Amino acid sequence: MAKNSTWTPNSWQAKPIQQVPDYTDAEALAAVERELATYPPLVFAEEARKLKQDLAAVGDGRAFLLQGGDCAESFADFHANAIRDTFKVMLQMAVVLTFGAACPVVKVGRMAGQFAKPRSSATETIGGAELPSYRGDIVNAIEFEEAAREPDPARLLRAYNQSAATMNLLRAFAQGGLADLNKVHQWNLEFVADSPQGARYEELAARIDEALAFMGACGINATSVPQMRETDFYTSHEALLLNYEEALTRTDSLTGEWYDCSAHFLWIGDRTRNPDEAHVEFLRGVHNPIGIKCGPNLATDDLLKLLNVLNPKNEPGRITLIARMGSDKVADKLPPLVRAVQAAGHKVVWACDPMHGNTMKAGSGFKTRSFDRILSEVKSFFAVHREEGSYAGGVHFEMTGQDVTECIGGAQAISEERLGDRYHTYCDPRLNANQALELAFLIAQELKAERQAKQNGDTLAAAS
Repeated sequence: MAKNSTWTPNSWQAKPIQQVPDYTDAEALAAVERELATYPPLVFAEEARKLKQDLAAVGDGRAFLLQGGDCAESFADFHANAIRDTFKVMLQMAVVLTFGAACPVVKVGRMAGQFAKPRSSATETIGGAELPSYRGDIVNAIEFEEAAREPDPARLLRAYNQSAATMNLLRAFAQGGLADLNKVHQWNLEFVADSPQGARYEELAARIDEALAFMGACGINATSVPQMRETDFYTSHEALLLNYEEALTRTDSLTGEWYDCSAHFLWIGDRTRNPDEAHVEFLRGVHNPIGIKCGPNLATDDLLKLLNVLNPKNEPGRITLIARMGSDKVADKLPPLVRAVQAAGHKVVWACDPMHGNTMKAGSGFKTRSFDRILSEVKSFFAVHREEGSYAGGVHFEMTGQDVTECIGGAQAISEERLGDRYHTYCDPRLNANQALELAFLIAQELKAERQAKQNGDTLAAAS
């Protein structure tokens, strides 16, 4: 993407904008923004470029994208063990998918910055009282009290500091030995180990042990091949609070290009993807990889306009299209988008977010998601790409390493009546580690079938 002299980190301020908190103290907000602008970057430009290269491989069908993590990070639940356990589940899922796809898995966490949440309404009413909606801990507090719901600029600084600490821990996990394939059994969480998915994972881990033993006998080990003891792990979040994103945008000293250094990967939500508004204006100028959430109401013309604005040079790895249609809509709504993108020659990664289109309210009053509907959307996503001759390149989940009961169904058979047992999310329901691992095995089956079909097709083509 070439430099654009009409773009600056604050040019978004001249555009219409959605999902903006109503800060009452403008001077306090401006002071916090100035302070943030002096803070060190959370990620580095070279890391974002490396992710873009990895995503280009996904777009070419040579890798698979696994993106997952919390719906919304919170200040109260900030614990090293929680970060570690989610990281472990991501490693487990990646190993399962690698076996199914027989290709590298690009791991991107919804971590170290996923604090802000879009809202369908600026206010909510409980018991006759109307207060500002909870917009994530980076903006206000979840308690339904007037003082708690007041947007507080100081929360931007706390979110940055928590993101920095989380990023530091993730780097240590990824590069300091936890990701070593020789420790694959240690990734199995205690509450998962006794489940059918835990047993199935242990069988896979035993196969990995055998493979490592064979490779070791051939002189290939973690000492000679660093990739066996460490991994690349990237961070991502929705670029919703543009004043926060602007404050962490820096010029790369090597290239002179702008990067949003709050995360490696930023995405635009389904509510803020208007090509003529502020969020698109901001993200068109930074050189990070960019995601676009594609809901069932996205028109093909609007998608093509977004691609032209955000990736005018059609750079591989720059754009990931994250379909979040709903299990009952994906078979009808996704194919026209896939065909339009293919016909226009755009190089993109297609990923499936089966969470956001399948949210419902249980009879008990809890917001939840059905595991069966999540799985159905994933299967339909693969089927659409198989039919259209394109590559189903990734998945995007809201999940956690905690033993929560927020999504119904799965092998654990979590019922609506059990949702209240361990319902801890601050916003949307997440898959627990058991459900995430179960889904990884099911996706691995889809990937293996795709790989075998391609091999059979190549064999037939060679024979003819």
